[in-house]
Amino acid sequence: MTILGLDIGGANIKAARTDGWATSIAFPLWKTPEQLSDALRSIIASAGEVDHLAITMTGELADCFATKAEGVARILAAVQSAADNRQVVVWSTIGTYITVDEARREPFAVAAANWHALATWVGQRFPCRVGLLIDIGTTTTDVIPLRDGVVSSVGRTDLSRLRSGELVYTGVRRTPLSAVSSTVPFRGQRVRVSSELFATTLDVHLLQNDIAEDPADTDTANGHPATRNHAVDRLVRMLCADRTEITADEAAALASYWADCQTAQLCEVVSTVLQRQPASCETVILSGSGEFLARRVVQQVGGLGAASVVSLSEVFTPAIAEAACAYAAASLAENR
Repeated sequence: MTILGLDIGGANIKAARTDGWATSIAFPLWKTPEQLSDALRSIIASAGEVDHLAITMTGELADCFATKAEGVARILAAVQSAADNRQVVVWSTIGTYITVDEARREPFAVAAANWHALATWVGQRFPCRVGLLIDIGTTTTDVIPLRDGVVSSVGRTDLSRLRSGELVYTGVRRTPLSAVSSTVPFRGQRVRVSSELFATTLDVHLLQNDIAEDPADTDTANGHPATRNHAVDRLVRMLCADRTEITADEAAALASYWADCQTAQLCEVVSTVLQRQPASCETVILSGSGEFLARRVVQQVGGLGAASVVSLSEVFTPAIAEAACAYAAASLAENR
């Protein structure tokens, strides 16, 4: 039996097998929901011989759907269309897999359940008395407490997790910079920045050399390549300027400031979650395309000084770390 884990988000689709194969593709679900089944069929074909699909999702929140229930139903329909009679199971936040029909009847049990699949698998794979999972992706950050290898989060839905601080809508690619800080230091004074989508955290981390340039990647704020040169153009527009008014060195300084602000935001959230733990954290597990940012957070949060750090990109591969929820989904299904 070969199982393919699929993590279907609003902006990306991630897939993985337990033998180490993994892929992550950009797919703006809110723009073309009718193309989801074709995108899934292409991914399944690229994964080789697969006879079972293990699904988890967050894409139901995309605003092309009137409700989460509609989003779950539409995603499940696309999965079944692409599955070509393969068996499909769906991870739920009750901690088990359920059938597609059950998922349709209980959409809130499977909506935004990918974090729960990852945390459940991490708890089994790296058991400890008190642990913490920090998963930073392109769009969001999950901060999930673990006790005796079991998920011990306060929240279960996106709304309750936002309230508890266990879900933060900040990531290393898609977050608008005005959401990280609405003012920046510039030439001796504080300047309010534009709230337009001129630049994102991708541009900050490109200029910080934390994300590699990719001239073929045009999934950026202005549709121009993901290179440092274009990142400068995007970033200075946050001050309603262009590179004739702001130097590249000044742009780099602005990027450094925004990077520090994002780190500080996450340090505050992690500290809040740690305060609810019954004892000192023993193990921190890092995953996602933003592991580099998670490492900085761990270094700066006082309560994590004595914790051992497990990096999924080092234990496995960077591709598995980026598609960690899909890998967890496949692993949990395989171990049923």
